[in-house]
Amino acid sequence: MSVHKEIKKITTRTLLDMKQKGEKIAMLTAYDFTMACILDEAGIDVLLVGDSASNVMAGHETTLPITLDQMIYHAQSVVRGVNHALVVVDLPFGSYQGNSKRALESSIKIMKESGAHAVKLEGGSEVSDSIKRITSAGIPVMGHLGLTPQSIYKFGTYTVRAKDEEEAAKLKQDARKLESSGCFAIVLEKIPAALAAEVSKSLTIPTIGIGAGSDVDGQVLVTHDFLGLNKEFSPRFLRRYLQLHELITKAVQEYSKDVKSKDFPNSKEQY
Repeated sequence: MSVHKEIKKITTRTLLDMKQKGEKIAMLTAYDFTMACILDEAGIDVLLVGDSASNVMAGHETTLPITLDQMIYHAQSVVRGVNHALVVVDLPFGSYQGNSKRALESSIKIMKESGAHAVKLEGGSEVSDSIKRITSAGIPVMGHLGLTPQSIYKFGTYTVRAKDEEEAAKLKQDARKLESSGCFAIVLEKIPAALAAEVSKSLTIPTIGIGAGSDVDGQVLVTHDFLGLNKEFSPRFLRRYLQLHELITKAVQEYSKDVKSKDFPNSKEQY
């Protein structure tokens, strides 16, 4: 009789327990089956099917162009590769703003068609009605405060948010509002570390930082950035764990050279 090792699935409850125990949450983005398999097998806690797919997969300048159906396609691909991680899917721009009914419909469509475990949306008190409506349907919601890339044209820049007192006060208020509206976690993007620490301490739900210092409950990076597939993007908060751009370039050049010199395939590499 073969004995299957039971795979412990991460749930929203697991993340809450991790915060209470002081155990950090590791989160990365995923957009396709192969990468999702690798990240999941490596033991990542949370996979975010981010609307950053608009940038890294489709080559758009912002996250705004990606559609709900495109997000679902990426989410389906990721879910098929996952046994352990919690899969969270971004609600794309235009699928929830200013309309809680549409927000619920978009969330239901994502959950039904992709099999993901939760959705994420950007914004503070202005999206609290949508969060209440989505969670009342049994769908877990992750919030996102600080630099919210879908609002890039309002900000006009990707610089650090909430450096002034007024914006910092609003962010703290928004974080409490997101928690009371039913969010199970909040991403804090590109805000001062001291503010992120203060917000994290004030909440019972976990915070996941990206460029928000170390005193948050977890960290998230875009997988293409942390693996060094992107050369151009080098913000202060990014640690590159590999230089895949260089390694892949070298491999492609060697392959091309071997094909042209008739070295590939050799006698052992054919039938």
